[in-house]
Amino acid sequence: MRVTVVVPTYNEAENVAPMTGALLALALDLDVLIVDDESPDGTGAIADQLVARYPGRVHVMHRSGPRGLGRAYVDGFRWALEHGAEAVVQMDCDFSHAPSDVPRLLDCLAQYDVAVGSRYVAGGRTDEKWELGRILLSWWANFYARLILGSRIRDITAGFKAWRSETLIGIDLSRILSQGYVFQVEMAYVSERLGYRVIEVPIYFEDRRIGQSKMTMPVKIEAALRVWEVRWRHRHLRPHRRDA
Repeated sequence: MRVTVVVPTYNEAENVAPMTGALLALALDLDVLIVDDESPDGTGAIADQLVARYPGRVHVMHRSGPRGLGRAYVDGFRWALEHGAEAVVQMDCDFSHAPSDVPRLLDCLAQYDVAVGSRYVAGGRTDEKWELGRILLSWWANFYARLILGSRIRDITAGFKAWRSETLIGIDLSRILSQGYVFQVEMAYVSERLGYRVIEVPIYFEDRRIGQSKMTMPVKIEAALRVWEVRWRHRHLRPHRRDA
């Protein structure tokens, strides 16, 4: 199975090379697409060096137009599909998502349409260094989104997923409009509404090793409010799988 890992970056100069190396070390037919949003810390230049170091296995997309996490992922997914990926993995560059978990997610695609790296199923957990306030906020965000959307996905805000290429094509990426962190919620919700088979795989979510989180309080509040938009936008979707 030919796999493309899509890694969006913004100010990940210290993480992008180690993450790329860890992914390429996996025993998989895998290439890495780095989607950089004009990082002022030089992440894009490092990505170009990685392309030269690993020709044919590392690719970089320098985005200079409208930016944001949602657009970065959608652009990356489209690139992967256009270049023949049979499966696409999405993950952060800061090692909160462990490269060693990628094979476990991909193995699930033999029976499922999307595999979610989940903190909130049996066996999943978050970093022990998280403060109580952060733990409660993360739990509340998932509970809130699941309640509004009627979702059965316990970690609906998760950003670590493996997709069958047919699933991404069937979702129709043009209908995904979220640009911030609610993008993760929208993709999961649309998958459910269309009847795709979703499995949650327990992971350990490590706190980022280097740099600062982009998930500020205003961003979290905006994401919570945008959940209502997601529900309204996709209220008419119905399963289109015969075995859904």
